[in-house]
Amino acid sequence: MSNYKIPAQTRIGHVHLKVSDLQKSLDFYCGQLGFELMMKYGDQAAFISAGGYHHHIGLNTWYSKGALPAPEFAPGLYHTAILYPERKDLAMALKRLLDAGYPVTGASDHGVSEAIYLDDPDGNGVELYWDRPKEQWPLDEAGNLTMFTRRLDVEGLLALAV
Repeated sequence: MSNYKIPAQTRIGHVHLKVSDLQKSLDFYCGQLGFELMMKYGDQAAFISAGGYHHHIGLNTWYSKGALPAPEFAPGLYHTAILYPERKDLAMALKRLLDAGYPVTGASDHGVSEAIYLDDPDGNGVELYWDRPKEQWPLDEAGNLTMFTRRLDVEGLLALAV
């Protein structure tokens, strides 16, 4: 098994987050980001998706109702990354955030992708991004991937949000 590699078609199916207030989280993920509520499990959990999948994100208060955010400098989830299909879709998401006055904590060009960073109501990191086509990914002279973090052209991105 030492040569085993996970199949290339493997994907992360969903993320399940502990939240302190289910409605606040639904207002953010559905109301602000546009996910669709697929089902609620009483007043303790909800399952949301893009495009009718059973769920991309699960939200629950089973161990966290009314709790404070997790400490910043403790092990745990750094962020959930939400991949948009096109650059224009990321532009529209950013415009909605800015129009709503929702705080954005960062924006970066990573060569392979462009990303917007923010926190959900419980302080969980959220990355909104789109991937450039693979043939545009930055490579060094040996053909190795060379990701980086540079200033995102926010103005150029927002120009697509029409």
